[in-house]
Amino acid sequence: MSQKTAEKKAVSRKDMTKAQWTWKEMKRNKVAYIMVAPFMIIFTCFTILPVVLSMLISFTDFNMLQMPNIVWLDNYVRLFLDDDIFLIAAKNTFIFAAIVGPASYLMSLMVAWFINELSPRIRAIVTLIFYAPSISGQVYLVWGTLFSGDAYGWANAMLLKLGMITAPIQFFSDADWVMPLCIVVAIWTSLGTSFLSFIAGLQGIDKAQFEAGAVDGIKNRWQELWYITLPNMKPQLMFGAVMSITGSFGFGGVVTALCGFPSVDYAAHTIVHHLEDYGGARYEIGYSSTIAVILFVIMIGANALVKKLISKVGGS
Repeated sequence: MSQKTAEKKAVSRKDMTKAQWTWKEMKRNKVAYIMVAPFMIIFTCFTILPVVLSMLISFTDFNMLQMPNIVWLDNYVRLFLDDDIFLIAAKNTFIFAAIVGPASYLMSLMVAWFINELSPRIRAIVTLIFYAPSISGQVYLVWGTLFSGDAYGWANAMLLKLGMITAPIQFFSDADWVMPLCIVVAIWTSLGTSFLSFIAGLQGIDKAQFEAGAVDGIKNRWQELWYITLPNMKPQLMFGAVMSITGSFGFGGVVTALCGFPSVDYAAHTIVHHLEDYGGARYEIGYSSTIAVILFVIMIGANALVKKLISKVGGS
């Protein structure tokens, strides 16, 4: 582009309002907008609109049978001051997220880093082995059999044989065992999409950077990881963080599959379960929307915190 053309464009941009300039750019890139339009329409209809509607409905007493009445903040007051089960659910959710989120994230990164060092043929096999639990439909069957509450459960059979117990332990019906076992299962199945994105990110790093790093004074693999590998993987790290946070705050399926609904003494009752209870069983849509809004705000805050932490990776 010549200097004269650039000056002409700068002048024309200065003479236009922001709306005029935006419209001009949209017309200039109309093919790109047409290509992205189907996704944006679907995303708006099935993601943005439901979120906005949930926020609006949370200020009503909508029950799917009668016209909703505006109750303003009554649902939020009831949720935090009168709903003791929600407080239990919130505590369980934060405990689970604080353990499973970081653990699954770090495990995915470390396993991906280890697999990246293998030869291509072995790497493909090992990747399948580690990724299989997250896509297997029989994962809960395996853990249900392993910790079955009768003498045929593998854990009970081994403990009885060793004489460590005299009667089978009801693992998934005992409040002391429910949460720890669900956390273990969630971590075991956490090597999912973020794990694959980490492997892809590691494969895309220019090898010349490692040679330059060695010249600049990087002395071991840990320094190489911190100053070269992680800064080059910030998009994958952010994507993996979002997936880990989403999974750790929405782990209700693990508990329901292993412990039923609700879990014994609400030992593993979560915000997702509370949402399903009021929205899917009681049809108190206004109140369930309030729970959904609170969960949404929590996840947005967690994502913002993680984004801030990831921005500091590599000292940048």
